[in-house]
Amino acid sequence: MGACGCCVICINDTHCLLIVFCWVNINMSSSCRRPEHTGPPEVFYNEEEAKKYSQNSRMIEIQTQMSERAVELLCLPEDQPCYLLDVGCGSGLSGDYLTEVGHYWVGVDISTAMLDVALDRDVEGDLVLGDMGEGMPFRAGTFDGCISISALQWLCNADKKTHSPPKRLYRFFSTLYSSLARGARAVFQIYPENSEQLELITAQAMKAGFTGGMVVDYPNSSKAKKFFLCLFAGVSGVLPKGLDSESTDRCVSSQAQFTAQRSRFKNLKGKSVKKSKDWVLEKKQRRRRQGKEVRGDTKYTGRQRRPRF
Repeated sequence: MGACGCCVICINDTHCLLIVFCWVNINMSSSCRRPEHTGPPEVFYNEEEAKKYSQNSRMIEIQTQMSERAVELLCLPEDQPCYLLDVGCGSGLSGDYLTEVGHYWVGVDISTAMLDVALDRDVEGDLVLGDMGEGMPFRAGTFDGCISISALQWLCNADKKTHSPPKRLYRFFSTLYSSLARGARAVFQIYPENSEQLELITAQAMKAGFTGGMVVDYPNSSKAKKFFLCLFAGVSGVLPKGLDSESTDRCVSSQAQFTAQRSRFKNLKGKSVKKSKDWVLEKKQRRRRQGKEVRGDTKYTGRQRRPRF
């Protein structure tokens, strides 16, 4: 461990999990009480808390944005439906996004109140009541990928005398590794409490066979910064780059902006029409955020070719 706060943890000679973080940026304010310190998740996420995830527009917006980013980091095949696992699915907000982009999914959550809200909302995915610390009850190679939004850090607490965070984390990661197809990815959006918690999580992930690392979006921002643990099952991949500017297209300005350019036609859901210039530019930008090499934009990008006879 160096003075700069960079930590390199090696699995063996051929696989390495690289995590780079800043001690100052990770440490949370001691005055802010974290939800996982108030009680077990099945107690904290009661009926009152569950209603917020279906009524609070700000909470819904944030959950959708993080789900979108997690799916980007999965680097799934373009225009091909996949079968995904949503760990800590809650009321199904992240599942709604998976359905919107054409994927099939199964959600696991420990809170009956949250799952009841998901059922009332008539989500498209299948729902499973279960404790992630006791493992994933699925057959080997079932899923093409896994996402999890704000759930993994709950396993770092011992809510019962019989709970051992390292054992519960290993049980989760080992069974998840088995349930993923080889070459699949798992992306966890987490709120790490400190560096020791990150080391605990990544050590158990490595022990279970995963490779990968931490992707940090907006590392220099105190509000927009997000941590994504990106893990590879069976095959080591190239770790995507984190977003480093708050001026990307996912951030909406609070002020109205006026332009002389005409806005191109969009469909009823506010999305660009498929194969249009906006659609092509959005697709290329999404692939850049995934860390892939994309040809630069020109005045010919997205232009329809003239028919030839």
